[in-house]
Order: sequence, then structure tokens, then C-alpha cells
Amino acid sequence: MATVSVRYIVRDVDAAIAFYCHHLDFHEDMHPAPTFAMLSRGDLRLALSAPSGAGGGGQAMPDGTLPEPGGWNRFSLEVSDLDGKVAELRSAGVHFRNDIVTGVGGKQVLLDDPSGNPVELFEPLLPEAALRPDTAGGE
Repeated sequence: MATVSVRYIVRDVDAAIAFYCHHLDFHEDMHPAPTFAMLSRGDLRLALSAPSGAGGGGQAMPDGTLPEPGGWNRFSLEVSDLDGKVAELRSAGVHFRNDIVTGVGGKQVLLDDPSGNPVELFEPLLPEAALRPDTAGGE
């Protein structure tokens, strides 16, 4: 059951559903309208909204500014084999913003969804950096 919810603005909800479900192991929970879908992966619920005049998360602000995808804020998905996952995604044509970098707690890389929203893949190298401490170091 999801305990954290993130909303991403996307250009094409169907393309985003295909990307997240096929490449990143999300499950489609609902897709009640062309401009909205809700996906889940473990404790994370991902709400996808396309800019529209139909209301909801994709509607314009009071000053007329339309929401748009992109930026640098992101959510992070923990993986046990970052090198393998990156190779798999590169062979599928997924766009990466950078190559794998190693920090003090683990390795990470940024990829873009079809609308240009960043997703971080993270492989913990220290037990305290892992979401589940028994998974650090790919175990």
C-alpha cells in the first residue's frame, strides 16, 4: 500500500504509463481520464497529470500559468544492480541525464521519463543509505 504520493506533470499520460510500468516496475491503479492516471510501486503512488483545462493537477494557475514537466526535483528508486539496470534501460533507448556517479552512500544516475521528468536510480553502498538496510551493497 502506498504511503507516499508524488505528482508528475506529463505531456502524454499514456506514454508515461507505458514507460513507468514497462521500465520501472510500476502498476497502473487507475486511468479514469486521458489527462490523469495513478500508478504505484511499493510505498510510492505516482499521480500523472497532463496540462489541461479539465481541472485537477494539470489545470492552470490563477494567473494562467500552465504546469509543465521537467526540472530537477525527483523521486529516487532503489535498485540492487545499478550497472545492470542502466544497461537494460540504455538498450531500450531511455534517455539519461548523466552517467553513474558514486557518492559517500551509494551510486546514482538520473534518467528522464518521456516528458523530461527526472527519476533517480540509486544503489546504496552503505547499510544506513538503504531503504531496507539488508539490501545495501546489492545483497
